[in-house]
Amino acid sequence: MLHDLYAGALSDAAAREEKLPIKQVELLALNRPSALDVRNFLLSETNMKVIAEIKRASPSRGKIAEISNPAELAQVYESSGAAAVSVLTEGRSFLGSLQDLDQVREAISIPVLRKDFIANEYQVFEARAHGADLVLLIAAGLEKVTLKRLMALVEQLGMHALIETHNEAEVLLACEVGAEIIGINARDLTTFQTDRSLFAELSSLITTDAVKIAESAVRDVSDVEEYSRYGADCVLVGEALVTGDPAKLVSSFSAVKKP
Repeated sequence: MLHDLYAGALSDAAAREEKLPIKQVELLALNRPSALDVRNFLLSETNMKVIAEIKRASPSRGKIAEISNPAELAQVYESSGAAAVSVLTEGRSFLGSLQDLDQVREAISIPVLRKDFIANEYQVFEARAHGADLVLLIAAGLEKVTLKRLMALVEQLGMHALIETHNEAEVLLACEVGAEIIGINARDLTTFQTDRSLFAELSSLITTDAVKIAESAVRDVSDVEEYSRYGADCVLVGEALVTGDPAKLVSSFSAVKKP
């Protein structure tokens, strides 16, 4: 599944590059205003932080929610206390787009994450050109040399990389390459089952001062409280928000105290 998602994302990026060559995208990226310092938004000594996601669909669930106005939803997230907004820009399985990223960036003043299957420089330049402050890099989908190269470019452009991990080897790799923001995804990429206890097992391996983000399996306040006890700084939430009351949920999640 992950291989197919990367193949599709790279094919779509290649089609965009035929219309807008990498040199032009690079120039657009370099001419953007400076990216926001994401770490300052995602860290708090007292409360959990929330990355609220614009998510229409997923490979495991299919279509999840109709989101005709991503900018409006992002504003609800921001006004309810979200620390950042994640925008899925993959179009085949998640029904997202770079236009969604544009609209969200223009509508809010908090950091924006481009969440996609990023595997080359063109996609990184695109992220900055469209206003992203944070870029998802999935350890399971990238060779170590590629991960390091793309992470370096992300940082050169003033953004931060969110290194997503799923197992011990990937967490250790994220620490080895100096990741400042590490996500631990509770969703198994082969079975799509989720297990929040995975965060507890893996977060203890992070010996750096990286921001620790718990991804997936967040349905209500008790789940956020559980992640908080396990040492998470932040939760990334999508499905619960787009299928429920986003304002109420973001507000309640953000109110969860750290131990």
